[in-house]
Amino acid sequence: MKRIVVFLATGCYVGYSPLVPGTTGTLASIPLYLILSHLSPLYYMAILLGSIYIAIWASDGAEVLLQSRDCKHIVIDEMIGFLVAMFMIPPTVRNIILGFLMFRAFDIIKPFPIRTLEERVRGGYGVVLDDILAGIYTNLIIHVLLFTMLKG
Repeated sequence: MKRIVVFLATGCYVGYSPLVPGTTGTLASIPLYLILSHLSPLYYMAILLGSIYIAIWASDGAEVLLQSRDCKHIVIDEMIGFLVAMFMIPPTVRNIILGFLMFRAFDIIKPFPIRTLEERVRGGYGVVLDDILAGIYTNLIIHVLLFTMLKG
């Protein structure tokens, strides 16, 4: 069971990348997004919600096993955050790059209340929730941009 927890939490060991594991984890989620983007929003959301549950569980266990709070090797949270960011966003190269850059910026800068969540919420919930919120911020901004581009 320990191996499964670490395997999932590290995004199939992508989190052990020697360079920027969080960014590498986000990049690794692009193929997952491309698969999910072809599903109906209902199926995408159902898979996403199940994945969030698994991410919280795996992150919680991995913090104990890796003996570190929000260990840099845990990247399942970045993967989930990116999938949230891209929910109902058309899968174009432009949108993927925009989503990737915006999500990483929000995840790194941590505007209010993302940083507060990260600091105050412990365990798997704390690991995952800040990335979900960064994904929500990204998603909302991309939707506004796409809407204004359609109007203009």
